[in-house]
Amino acid sequence: MKVCIYGAGAIGGYLAAGLSEVEGVELSLIARGPHLAAIREKGLKLLIGGKEKVCKPRATKYPVDLGQQDFVIVCLKAHQAWESAEDMRPLLGPDTAVVTGQNGVPWWYTYGLGKKFENTRLASVDPDGRQWRTIGPERAIGCVVYPATEIVEPGVIKHSYGKKFALGEPNGGISDRAKRLSEVLEKAGFEAPVLSDIRSEIWLKLWGNLCFNPISALTRTTLDVVATEPSLRSLSYSMMKEAQEIAEKFGASFRVDIERRINGAAKVGAHRTSMLQDLENGRPLEIDALLTSVQEMGRLVNVNTPHIDAVLGLVQQLGRSLQIYPTFPNVVAKPEHSSRMQENHSVHA
Repeated sequence: MKVCIYGAGAIGGYLAAGLSEVEGVELSLIARGPHLAAIREKGLKLLIGGKEKVCKPRATKYPVDLGQQDFVIVCLKAHQAWESAEDMRPLLGPDTAVVTGQNGVPWWYTYGLGKKFENTRLASVDPDGRQWRTIGPERAIGCVVYPATEIVEPGVIKHSYGKKFALGEPNGGISDRAKRLSEVLEKAGFEAPVLSDIRSEIWLKLWGNLCFNPISALTRTTLDVVATEPSLRSLSYSMMKEAQEIAEKFGASFRVDIERRINGAAKVGAHRTSMLQDLENGRPLEIDALLTSVQEMGRLVNVNTPHIDAVLGLVQQLGRSLQIYPTFPNVVAKPEHSSRMQENHSVHA
């Protein structure tokens, strides 16, 4: 099985460390910059459970070096995945599956939802339908990522907690390709359940991300405070209530209630959300996939989102003022096939 991890950063590197030990997997990574240089020179190091694991997978910044794959696991942020769609072409064969490991609403979300949404595309995460057109929703396998990892230095990944990667087909059901991928991931030491309703799992994680992340960034405070300080908890509740109404109109369901979801976040403790970490380190804020997409979906089903709108407006302006809110540029489409002369500037490493 040929598996390419596109974006060998914190999550991608964690996956690579596990998959590198599975017999029969021909693993390759797309990375760039100092991270790529370190992997090539010293291998990829994973710090986990007080131990170190080192692997030396094939790594490059040129997809054309690798050829067609069985699975491409995309571990980029949403705006980077959009930028990379056309560079991905050399990896895509007739039966290649593309696993979307981004936070938030995926670009393929409306695929398989029936006639009501069959011509709907989400401009907030896929402007001009670039991913829909270039990759194709029929290739997509949804993936909800639960582990917490970080790059501590080039070539070195630290794992904090979690090992679950929930998988599911956009059009529902349990496919052979999803089961095949699940088996390989479980051999690598991960939990990889295949779900018949991946959208509900996406919403369960997004439910917290869409409020806890921006509120923590705006207030510079940790998750326990956001989930317990009365005014911040109330704001989180209101945003989640709006999101739930939207999700249910799109056919999703929730296996826990809002209070339980917030209480669960409070138990995590003084955790700095990913958006707060990005803010503190001057990295691009992941806003559109977590918030703008939910606002857009609300408009499609006539759900008012006053609390989401207010927080979205504030965090967008915060990002703009610090020049760390990546927007989708108007770019000219690249040629059908990437060449070695075209560096992939969009891979998050």
